Amino acid sequence: MQKTPKSLRLHIALFGRTNVGKSSFLNYISGQDIAITSSIPGTTTDVVEKPMELLPLGPVVFLDTAGLDDTSELGEKRIKKTHKVFDRADIVTILCEAGIWGAAEEQIVSEAEKRKLPLVIVINKIDQNYPDEHFTAMLQGKTPLVLAVSSLDKPRREQTLASFKKALIDCCPEDFITPPPLVSDLLKPGGICMLIVPIDLQAPKGRLILPQVQTIRDALDSDSSVIVVKEREYSFMLSMLKQKPDVVICDSQVVLKMVADTPKDIPCTTFSILFSRLKGDMLEMAKGAAAIDRLKNGDKILIAEACSHHAAADDIGRVKIPRWLRQYVGAELEIEVYSGQDYPENLNEFSLVIHCGGCMLNRRETLSRIELARQANVPITNYGMCISYTQGVLERVLTPFPSALNAFRNEQEKS
Repeated sequence: MQKTPKSLRLHIALFGRTNVGKSSFLNYISGQDIAITSSIPGTTTDVVEKPMELLPLGPVVFLDTAGLDDTSELGEKRIKKTHKVFDRADIVTILCEAGIWGAAEEQIVSEAEKRKLPLVIVINKIDQNYPDEHFTAMLQGKTPLVLAVSSLDKPRREQTLASFKKALIDCCPEDFITPPPLVSDLLKPGGICMLIVPIDLQAPKGRLILPQVQTIRDALDSDSSVIVVKEREYSFMLSMLKQKPDVVICDSQVVLKMVADTPKDIPCTTFSILFSRLKGDMLEMAKGAAAIDRLKNGDKILIAEACSHHAAADDIGRVKIPRWLRQYVGAELEIEVYSGQDYPENLNEFSLVIHCGGCMLNRRETLSRIELARQANVPITNYGMCISYTQGVLERVLTPFPSALNAFRNEQEKS
């Protein structure tokens, strides 16, 4: 509640060979000794995350990866983790030394091009070997954003930092500068946003969960009022209002009660559905919900939740959604749960992916997961849409989003 979550930060990945100076460059840029540096190859054994403020970009997180040419005993596992960073990266930065460029660097360039990720190249250690014109021109053929630096040149740090920030700003993805709206487009100035927030065993003690906090802030930024109630007080509070809410938003677990208590002329939806637009592709997930009707006995379902938490007795992803799915489909389904950064590489064995709202992921990683499902020809939806569908109210809670509603209906007709 006091710091910007990683999911809302620009993710800048640092790639390069062992001992090219990635960690030294990260320390240099941040002005702190935040990453261990050593002349011994393989010092960085896992992805090191460094959140910081990089004005005028704002909150960012650097992802310092293991060396691409790590030949140690654990090198293969380290490099595999390094490549997983592409799923999270908004900007790719390759560090190299003058005159040294080969297959490892070309592989990073190729992957960045494949994923349409902006690329910055930093020629490091120019105090030891300065790049010639031919080498620099070769790199500029891959990206116009090429910098030559020495991570030991402290007097020039501010100048180097300014050049690096300019390169980041020049290639910063548009969806970070102007992200999709959360709730602001559903509100008018002076309007009312009503939130239904259950307080149960899974609610964090003394605070609200991130989607609720973000929605409150977005509504306030839109010059609207916010009313927060528990599900039992919702109907009474609604009857007390002289002005109808612009929108009512609830936790997906109480969507059936919310719809029952909400007049049809008041738009309503769920936090999870809002986040399918903010963090991912709402239309694709709306279409994916229609695939629930095609499920049959023995089908394998992937439940993907972005946070790693201690599962409660009635956990939403591990217990409730599987139960509601089996009751709706009337068949035995095989459920497999992946949490945190874990996500299966081969999705072909699944009949449906049901993803959480993604509040702990940045937009890039959520879109990467959706794209993997699309490539595997596996439908993907999210918690809010799945729950609303099995409760028979998905069309009602998609009403504020006509394009998503049409996508869902069109997919249903195909089915």
